[in-house]
Amino acid sequence: MRDKRLVAASFSRAATSYDRVAGLQRRIANQLLRWLPDDMVDVAVDLGSGTGYANRWLDARARQLLNVDLAQGMLSFARDNGSQGVFMAGDAEALPLADASVDLLWSSLALQWSEQPQILMQELARVMRPGGRLLISTLGPQTLFELREAWAAVDTGQHVNQFVAPADWLAVDVPLECLRHQQSNEVEYYSEVGQLLRELRALGAHNVNPQRRHGLGGQAALKGMMQYYQRYRTSAGLPASYEVHYLEFVRR
Repeated sequence: MRDKRLVAASFSRAATSYDRVAGLQRRIANQLLRWLPDDMVDVAVDLGSGTGYANRWLDARARQLLNVDLAQGMLSFARDNGSQGVFMAGDAEALPLADASVDLLWSSLALQWSEQPQILMQELARVMRPGGRLLISTLGPQTLFELREAWAAVDTGQHVNQFVAPADWLAVDVPLECLRHQQSNEVEYYSEVGQLLRELRALGAHNVNPQRRHGLGGQAALKGMMQYYQRYRTSAGLPASYEVHYLEFVRR
């Protein structure tokens, strides 16, 4: 099981570098923002609020906005840079929110860090008011498959984060009805593998698995991984694929 403290610490460290390299993350957030309802709500939550990118749109839709993030460093950065609302450190699987207290819960690229679909969906359903909307973007298990396969060619360590399939969320029996589910496959291109690795670290999204090998697995393994990755090269560069899911639920 992934150590949430490692995830929180990684993203806290990345608070000042995240926005500089978050082009894909912003495009995904923009797509999810298009799904926002037009009506004003009483209470909205930005779950995994990060550096506060969506803050102004969500704040305009709610009488009270709660920014919830596992990483205290992200909350501090967002608050210091003008984000509005209440700031709360919290885990999606144990939210610091009352039962049936939220009208709109919006979460972009945060819930993939949960590895317990049953607990996650029960907790999201718990805090939602009947008729409330839940909007999510997340990553699926084929994300960064090129990097995973390149590492697997040189050793057996777990070097790449593995994410739960959203289908596992949909299989949970909770009073949340899925209104729509869209999938897209996004590909980013890099001139060399080191550029991708540096970007993942700047995002805070590098390997935080407990089975990870410390360091880079040795220079020989790193070199071998980079050589293997070259077989994916295209005219556009080295691809890094992201399996992206967008979901909208209503609380019954």
